[in-house]
Amino acid sequence: MIVAVVAVVAVVVVVVLVGATAAARNRRPTDDIASFRRQIDALSPEARRQTSDRMNPSEQPSTGDDGADEI
Repeated sequence: MIVAVVAVVAVVVVVVLVGATAAARNRRPTDDIASFRRQIDALSPEARRQTSDRMNPSEQPSTGDDGADEI
């Protein structure tokens, strides 16, 4: 009787390990860009604007001077 219980437990453990290994192999690595975009999309518009401003280099304010010499 004890041998049968030990055998059943061993079979269950093997099945769980095989299932866990198969599941781990089928997972695709997370796409960092897609993950970042999902996190940004979850933010409120105000928070999104602040985060986007920090991620993008700030543009210099336009003074109307495009670098061309006027005649």
